[in-house]
Amino acid sequence: MNRRYSICALFICTLLFVQLTSAYAYGEPSPEETREILQKSLSIVEIDHEIERIAVRQKELDQQQEELKVQLQEQEDQIHIQQDRAGAVVRSYYTGERDSLLMTVLGARSFKDLFILYDYYQIIIGRDQAVLSKYQDRYRSMQETSTKISQTTAELGELKNNLENQRERVLALQKEVDGQVSASGNPAAIQKLMDELTIYWENVGIYEVKRYFRALANAMQNLPEFIQEQNGGISTTGTAYTIRIGQEDLNQFLREQNPIFEDFAFQFDEDRITASGQRDQLQLSIEGHYTVENAPQNSIRFHVDKLVFNQLELPDTTRRMLEKEFDLGFYPQKILSFVKATDVSTSKGVLEVKLAISF
Repeated sequence: MNRRYSICALFICTLLFVQLTSAYAYGEPSPEETREILQKSLSIVEIDHEIERIAVRQKELDQQQEELKVQLQEQEDQIHIQQDRAGAVVRSYYTGERDSLLMTVLGARSFKDLFILYDYYQIIIGRDQAVLSKYQDRYRSMQETSTKISQTTAELGELKNNLENQRERVLALQKEVDGQVSASGNPAAIQKLMDELTIYWENVGIYEVKRYFRALANAMQNLPEFIQEQNGGISTTGTAYTIRIGQEDLNQFLREQNPIFEDFAFQFDEDRITASGQRDQLQLSIEGHYTVENAPQNSIRFHVDKLVFNQLELPDTTRRMLEKEFDLGFYPQKILSFVKATDVSTSKGVLEVKLAISF
């Protein structure tokens, strides 16, 4: 964070604290109730952004679908032409016309005539094969385009449902927030608090959260090399391999990758991973888990189950957006090219990945 944003963050956080204390002095709402209102207010802001992202994607898909429909119509027109040509070729074989041509070649009276007729025969057969091949290519291309249209139609349907659900969420949250603000002892102070939080989040908060996620994603690119250099990092039993990463080793690795992790640390617990830290007036906590994914390639994928920024939990839309934008997983085949991950688990202080030979 540069100096300007640091000062901005410190000022706004101080303002939030003062206004929070002021709101509590009126009797209602309590700091916990105020925090709940602010969290819902922040969720509304983030879900609104998700609605914007859905609308943009929906527009892109609508345009893509229209282009595909035009493309499909052109392909259908072309395939009718190729279909007629291919049909003529097939009929010629079915009626024996090509057999007659072959017999003419075989009935040549001299070697010179034989070679000339055979060349003609090869040219005709070659053109037949080109016509049939072109028809097959056109047909295959038309099928692929039709499949893409079906896929975009399905995705548009999902987006429409998602859009409706998110709008309903926003309306419900807004209704709750309006009711809580109206019932508070000082609605004007609470509203100002929400406005300041929105400005703070959109101008500082989201960029700082993304900064940590970007640093994590970049560090994970170098994790395979780090594991290879660790003594005992990889063990084997027959054809099975195991990768073990201790949380202290991982934290040391991250600090070597980027100074931002000096005040940020991972903690491994039973089927749960927590990463948290504080710098200046910014607090961030990430809770999640790893799973083995095989598409589009074998990987250990990190899923964000909970994201808390300055004691305010962000909604699932923000978690999914960050997961999509930043790859926090790693790829075992970059460590051993002939293996694939089959299982991943965490216990107290240890991350363990089971590997098997990939055939």
